[in-house]
Amino acid sequence: MRHITPRRPNAYTGGRLDRAAHLRTDAPWLAAALADGASRFTLVWRGCALIRPGETPRATLLAGYKVRDEPWVFLGLLEGVPIFALDVSVEPVAPAQPGYEFLDLRALTGMLGADDANILATARAMLHWRAQTRFCPICGSTTAPVRGGHVLECTRCGAEHFPRSDPAVIMLVTRGEKLLLGQSHKFPTDRNFYSALAGFVEPGESLEEAVRREVFEEVRVRVGDVAYHSSQPWPFPASLMLGYYAEALSEEIVLEASEMRDARWFTRGDIANRRELGFDLPPRDSIARLLIEDWLEQA
Repeated sequence: MRHITPRRPNAYTGGRLDRAAHLRTDAPWLAAALADGASRFTLVWRGCALIRPGETPRATLLAGYKVRDEPWVFLGLLEGVPIFALDVSVEPVAPAQPGYEFLDLRALTGMLGADDANILATARAMLHWRAQTRFCPICGSTTAPVRGGHVLECTRCGAEHFPRSDPAVIMLVTRGEKLLLGQSHKFPTDRNFYSALAGFVEPGESLEEAVRREVFEEVRVRVGDVAYHSSQPWPFPASLMLGYYAEALSEEIVLEASEMRDARWFTRGDIANRRELGFDLPPRDSIARLLIEDWLEQA
């Protein structure tokens, strides 16, 4: 199967953020950085990021923010400047910041630069994990952040808990000059978009095996060759998408009705005329969209 090289980086990747992991254990340095007026803070309220809106929206990195008791995570350095994420979700309403708004990150599809998208995606993922791991899954006691917020330590048994990223394969199934796209029940009906098939990797399973299993489970199509394309962090809430092309060995579709609303084979002409045919493609911030566009470019 021919390897297809990505034409562009996936959304939420490619930024210049230096994660500076060596500084996470330096408690005096972190304390000084939190109090340093030059440090920058991105605020997250109930999953929404603080944005400067407009035709070209930007992440809002506040200087001189006085950290109180808000959960925080050290994200790293951007051009040598410490960057922190703060969770202000305890506030009943989004705290007012004149000239800025708390917005859903996905509503800004394709509008953010690489640095901003990478910082906000990392902040959202890390703070979601923090909020979901307040208690130790081993003994049930409370956890406390250490190492710049990248580890949560049980206050009773001492167990360390690390950020979770769930690996998921996402595959564009092709056969000759046709591609197979599906529509999950989770997709909004008003958008009527068709996307690449996807699913989580199971324990004891290789990525290639996961590709073949998920495709067969969802549409009963057998897959042969599998070729890697690229990967993408997907903080909605905590996945790592592993993109593949998969060569179909059969064409008959039998839907797994509990998961899929529809699935069908499309030609290049169908994709080009999708507006007239009444369907759409997945959002531009998704790896699914890049898989489709890169395959179309191979004509």
